[in-house]
Amino acid sequence: MAATFQNAVLTGACGGLGQALARELIGQGAAVALVGLHLPTLQALAALAPGRCAVYTPDVSDSIAMQAMAADWMGRWGTPDLVIANAGVAGGFDTAEADDLAVLRRMLEINLLGAATTFQPFVKAMRAQRRGALVGVASIAGWRGMPGNGAYCASKGGLIRYLESLRAELRGESIVVSTVSPGYLRTALTAGNRFAMPGLMEPDAAARALLAGVAQGRTHIVLPARIGWLARLLNLLPDALHDRLLLGQPRKPRVGETGATAIPGLPLPAETPIQNESKNA
Repeated sequence: MAATFQNAVLTGACGGLGQALARELIGQGAAVALVGLHLPTLQALAALAPGRCAVYTPDVSDSIAMQAMAADWMGRWGTPDLVIANAGVAGGFDTAEADDLAVLRRMLEINLLGAATTFQPFVKAMRAQRRGALVGVASIAGWRGMPGNGAYCASKGGLIRYLESLRAELRGESIVVSTVSPGYLRTALTAGNRFAMPGLMEPDAAARALLAGVAQGRTHIVLPARIGWLARLLNLLPDALHDRLLLGQPRKPRVGETGATAIPGLPLPAETPIQNESKNA
């Protein structure tokens, strides 16, 4: 299959959607910069096309490290025609708990700041080549706040507004800015959810739909499309009724609780099995 995109940079390449995007891009013949934190996963993906892939493990919130990654990649392959800011973390949040303030800060660093640090090194080069696509993976959780999920909703809501601003700034410069709002994907980030997940989508199908939408120049992509309509209908409800419905749903586990996912750069409480295993390693 001929590649729609020839040169791609992908953050969050170790996650469920990230791995699916990487495999799809590699399968289409693109050169891909694989950015993530789990080196063995990145190396396994790069082995699918070693002549067309490079592996990078910066913290996406570190602008200096991200600029170094971008310089190295463009030195090898030139300016990308696709940059996907896919790195993201999720976890429950409780404002009453002092420890959760660190969760909010770290989630904003990765989910929101991480998109800007991903795009920044490539914007001038894309302007010079007069083409390119910048893709931010947000979430329908950014459309409206949900109880117990304030940090994630805030980070994704902020990302949506940031992408709107960037789209306006780059309008007329032949650079497409796409906002992707997945619903529920079958990934590690949703594995601990205790609530219903309507429209649950497989990562491979989501990756194909995402890339097809960006290739068509779409600026807003919802995965799957029907979950977007459901979310919009819910948002038409009066606030009091909407909040009452959501309060009836189980809360997302807080970071450190059983079933919660770890957040890179944020220590878990000492009693959690994940930290205990890392200490014994």
